[in-house]
Amino acid sequence: MHDPGSYTEAFEREHGCALAQWLDSLPGAVGAHALELAADSASARVRIGAGTLELRWTVLAPRRIALVQTPRMAVRYRFHDVAQEARVAFMRYFDLFMQRGGG
Repeated sequence: MHDPGSYTEAFEREHGCALAQWLDSLPGAVGAHALELAADSASARVRIGAGTLELRWTVLAPRRIALVQTPRMAVRYRFHDVAQEARVAFMRYFDLFMQRGGG
């Protein structure tokens, strides 16, 4: 989980998932907000109130530890005209939804 103070207008993260998993999870992760997926499946736009969140992702080489491989993606987040409180609320839900495994 990320510190709410890190929900600046623009940031980048690495996600440990394959593209298909990301695309399957994205509609649920944005909750009730409108989601528009680009035709190239490499970006999306989320309507948050009067503002938007632009997401752009790139599939990275898998992380390898001994014989185990884990898929990875770099995701860039850029909020436009979304207040800090709304960013925090959105990202808390998004992060909780995208959380995998753990205990």
